[in-house]
Amino acid sequence: MRILLIEDDAGIGSAVRDQIAADGHLVDWATDLADARAFLPMVAYDLVLLDMMLPDGTGIALLRDLRQQGLTTPVIILTAMDRITDRIDGLNAGADDYLVKPFDLSELSARIGAVARRYTGNPNPQLRIGSFALDMAQRRVDGTQGVIDLSQREWIILEALLQNRGNIVAKSRLEDRLYSFDAEVESNTIEVYVSRLRKKLGRDSIETLRGLGYRVAR
Repeated sequence: MRILLIEDDAGIGSAVRDQIAADGHLVDWATDLADARAFLPMVAYDLVLLDMMLPDGTGIALLRDLRQQGLTTPVIILTAMDRITDRIDGLNAGADDYLVKPFDLSELSARIGAVARRYTGNPNPQLRIGSFALDMAQRRVDGTQGVIDLSQREWIILEALLQNRGNIVAKSRLEDRLYSFDAEVESNTIEVYVSRLRKKLGRDSIETLRGLGYRVAR
């Protein structure tokens, strides 16, 4: 997934960024509301991790603005504000989950996965493509000959397609999943990874629709 982390604490931000990057997600990190507001229009983020207290305002104000604008991107609040009223305010403002600091990074990973699955309409992490069984929570693919190894970038592409299963995913959307703002995007990168996935999961696992994008059948 492409995740926007909004956190001003350098230590917490670094730990969260490294954890979710290790989980195979692409992370953009904003340290204040101004940066966050600049990032959000540039990318169709799959999830936002939002601190409540930031140098130039409150995360809840940003969350309310986003929901009023009609943005449905899932938001998980990360905060030291642990009163019940604070949690209620965050959830009523449109948050999808609420995690109180300090938290275990593995719990954060699990919550990110759970929220993402709910938004894709299939909370079950167990999926199938042809004869292959996929565990999206464990990032594991089992075939008739055993476990299929996928690289981190292959997982990113496959995850994006499965989150939109049955629908066309534009090449540009897949590129957004792979690259941060300062990374150079080569013109044939997506084709290369789709080709590798087909070799591992079967030629019919991913359909190409010329000029439109790619699709995994339901």
